[in-house]
Amino acid sequence: MQRFQDRVAVVTGGASGIGRACAERFAAAGMRIVLADVEEAALEGTAREMTQAGARVLAVRTDVSKAAEVETLARRALEHFGGVHLVFNNAGVYVAGASWEQSLADWEWVLGVNLWGVIHGVRTFVPILLEQKDEGHVINTASMAGLTSNPFMSVYNVTKHGVVTLSETLHHELAMLGARVKVSVLCPGFIRTRIADAARNRPSDLRSDPPKPSASAATVAFDQALRAGVEAGFAPSQVAERVFEAVRDERFYVLLAQPEIRESLLRRLEELRLEENPRPPGAVVR
Repeated sequence: MQRFQDRVAVVTGGASGIGRACAERFAAAGMRIVLADVEEAALEGTAREMTQAGARVLAVRTDVSKAAEVETLARRALEHFGGVHLVFNNAGVYVAGASWEQSLADWEWVLGVNLWGVIHGVRTFVPILLEQKDEGHVINTASMAGLTSNPFMSVYNVTKHGVVTLSETLHHELAMLGARVKVSVLCPGFIRTRIADAARNRPSDLRSDPPKPSASAATVAFDQALRAGVEAGFAPSQVAERVFEAVRDERFYVLLAQPEIRESLLRRLEELRLEENPRPPGAVVR
């Protein structure tokens, strides 16, 4: 996209972290912002603060795991601003644990937000972007965990690998159609967000059983290492600048990761080339 002034950006997971930072960056470029988040108080607070700073903001409480709510989000955006030009499918949650001991509720919750949320965003907004016959952009938030496979992160890994391949497929399809709509996939490493505390927004009907004792010690140790990595991670504003540049330059891959995480990715690619058994990489989440 070359023109940002007065264009409309829809940002899910927009009340905090990467979503908020990107919404603020888009607003700084003159875009009108549709903020979506399931955390209503944080959503209202972010919208209020952005408005006070001069941004034009519409806040829509949205559970992206539900197709009807994403469709309502699109309708509200069109009614309020008259169009949509950039869609940032960013909302995400996280759980940790051994693959065989993750509950059905864990799978349903994380797949619902991380993967189905992006699917709903693509199915709902891409037809709108195409119908406008104007330049547009879709950004899907995956993770470096969508390019590697860390232990005790099976549910999260599955969703993020899914987002990467969905994004790549969409990129190819739109290019073959000669569409003016472009795609980026965001794959961050450790970023200073509240992703490790995502359970604060977990629906009551998808609460998980207590972890099994056989896996709890390893899971706890992994969770502690993850939290330490997140606390020392990049600022969301750094991600936002990379995302903005990718949209402006029509760049597909948006990677921002620590050197050790990049090394894990390169090692995985070499293992694939040589058909070697995988070695465990370092922990990576956004």
